[in-house]
Amino acid sequence: MRHRKDHRKLSRTHQHRRALLRNLVTALFQYERIETTVAKAKEARRLAERMITFAKQNDVAARRHVATFVFKPEVVTKLFDTIGPWYTERHGGYTRIIRIGRRLGDAGETAYLELVKSVEQKEKEKAERMAAEEAKALAQAGEKQAKKSKAEAEDAEEAPAEAKPKRGAKREKVGAAGGGASKPRRGPRKVGG
Repeated sequence: MRHRKDHRKLSRTHQHRRALLRNLVTALFQYERIETTVAKAKEARRLAERMITFAKQNDVAARRHVATFVFKPEVVTKLFDTIGPWYTERHGGYTRIIRIGRRLGDAGETAYLELVKSVEQKEKEKAERMAAEEAKALAQAGEKQAKKSKAEAEDAEEAPAEAKPKRGAKREKVGAAGGGASKPRRGPRKVGG
């Protein structure tokens, strides 16, 4: 039985485990979805949900408490300004763990730890992704047109240059017209001696 066994130690010392969990929670709020092992995800979920509960309170004391745990100040701002208001009507269950299989190296069971989002948020993010993809496609099409016009301009500049006879070609014709078989010089040319 697991009497009085509150958490997983994750084979780390107290300081190392605390730093690991702070990094995981900070990354979760920054990227809204992280990939880690199932055990780490379960431990990070406990702390992340507490931080979201503080963000829902949205007062100075809560902000200071979260700032002592989350590493980056911009992530604290994001947590209180955007993530906290998402869950005003929700009482717990702000994150989910989705198991994705085992790692090849050590066969550790991996999972996604992500923030739960409403249907409206998902539709909004999908529309933003589609708009970004369209903008990227238009930018790439514009780059292709610019490269094509640049290549055409370079070809137009090279056409008059090709009309001039090349030096090497002129010498070859003279050597062939002379009738004698002249061998090309080999090695460095001696100067002044």
